[in-house]
Amino acid sequence: MTARHVVPAKAATLTRSSPVAGYWRRLVSTMTDRGYGSPPSRGRFPESAVVAKLGLAALVIVVAAALLPAGAAFSQTPFYQVTPGEVAGPPGTLIRSEPMLFAPAGAQAWRILYRSTGLAGEPIAVSGVAIVPPGPPPPEGRPIVAWAHPTTGVVPHCAPSLALFVFQQIQGLRPLIERNAVVVATDYPGLGTAGPHPYLVGVSEGRAVLDSVRVARGLPGAGGGASFAVWGHSQGGQAALYTGLLASSYAPELALVGVAAAAPATDLTTLMGDDFKTTGGKNLTAMTLWSWSRVFGAPIDRVVMPVALPTVDLLATECIESIFDIVERRRTEKPLEQNFLSVPNIAITEPWKTLAQRNTPGVLPRSVPLFLAQGTNDDLVQPAVTRGYFQRQCKAGSRVTLLLMPGVGHGFAGRDAAHAAVNWIGERFAGNPAPSDCNRS
Repeated sequence: MTARHVVPAKAATLTRSSPVAGYWRRLVSTMTDRGYGSPPSRGRFPESAVVAKLGLAALVIVVAAALLPAGAAFSQTPFYQVTPGEVAGPPGTLIRSEPMLFAPAGAQAWRILYRSTGLAGEPIAVSGVAIVPPGPPPPEGRPIVAWAHPTTGVVPHCAPSLALFVFQQIQGLRPLIERNAVVVATDYPGLGTAGPHPYLVGVSEGRAVLDSVRVARGLPGAGGGASFAVWGHSQGGQAALYTGLLASSYAPELALVGVAAAAPATDLTTLMGDDFKTTGGKNLTAMTLWSWSRVFGAPIDRVVMPVALPTVDLLATECIESIFDIVERRRTEKPLEQNFLSVPNIAITEPWKTLAQRNTPGVLPRSVPLFLAQGTNDDLVQPAVTRGYFQRQCKAGSRVTLLLMPGVGHGFAGRDAAHAAVNWIGERFAGNPAPSDCNRS
């Protein structure tokens, strides 16, 4: 594989004026959220301590993140732009790659652009990130873990591969690398590459994940192994489940050892009905309506009040990279608390009802072990919904582990479940029988 280096475009410039105190609060929030520790509440910025942890170059990145406006990832670069000739070719093959800095545990990382399959069966380009552990691979090749990310946005500049903290966003990355696994993280179609992103569209996500695994097998140091697991959170939990549903038919040459999902979107009809009642839920509902109106041609103006459409359009342009971005989006979302939907329940209104049902994952094959994690304080994906999916899997004869995390909300479900998920995945790669909590439900 020849890695072609593309110089990134300049970072987005600061467009909102904020006092220095605001920059400091953003820096504290960013560092804490990304696991670098919190600076002291008063006094001089602890440069020596941070440089000792991150190195000077990484410190520059951290400070830059703090000064950028909310949701401002790097703008798209020529790397993500493709011609029809470049897209032509088998799904799961590499178009190009470029090296990335600051991968953990001595690993080598690449930003990748690869071929996949669109909703109409057409060839498309999808971007992502792949990380390969140091050292030579074993004769059978390294195991591969596909990370499926939670919601980051619905427009191209919200791709995780463009984010300042892409490696910190991949939950469990360091221990997976230390266990000698290749980790590949798709952006999903329409993030990074030309949009719109088919948000919460399961087949689109699942194909992108499977094709990323195909690409990862052929990277230098990967060793060509076929054994893989998929692990995702929230939207990525839905993507992980669809990966399990599609694997045997879409990528039969791969060997799926297990699916792990934290707070997955398993019932979109209930999700859309419940989400409208919460602030965070209104955000997700707005993104879903915006995306599906463009992907499927669903008439958004028949379900959203005219006065609310500008707010929905604005929310669609904002990304979610950190907790600070969620706070900013809540400010943008404020008008929707007064005026939003023009129908009583979007979940029972066509064509949205049918689209929600079509993108609700079914039961995985019995041969695919499943790990589910759910926070008890989650107000977006209700614990009862995840438990209901767990019970359906058990009824079908699957072996399912259910991890309930007391006091954990939606945003931290992936982070708090990562240790258990990585251990569970490691056991599947080792060939050990999958445990099951089905008899304890």
